[in-house]
Amino acid sequence: MNLQAEIPLDYMIVLGTIVFFVGLMGVLIRRNLITMLMGIELMLNAVNINFVAFNHYLFPNRLEGHFFALIVMAIAAAEAAIAIALIINIYRQFNTVSVDDVDELKY
Repeated sequence: MNLQAEIPLDYMIVLGTIVFFVGLMGVLIRRNLITMLMGIELMLNAVNINFVAFNHYLFPNRLEGHFFALIVMAIAAAEAAIAIALIINIYRQFNTVSVDDVDELKY
């Protein structure tokens, strides 16, 4: 009895696609800067799912996909820190985080 059954690659691709398009819809539909940032993070996580899934099925004894996923997570953490700092400054300046209300960016 095999307790560690593998998830088929098709399921992983479908999961990555669904997560990516949920993130894309969050970026395109919502006008709040924080939800747009969360949508970008979801898209990056979908890329990580695909990196790990394709690495597991194409090169099962190598870890390049896992290393790429770690690099993407590090870049996403840096991007999130910078984006949150920008969102805080925009909120202090305009008292809103809505993209439509922030129409003038000057010092």
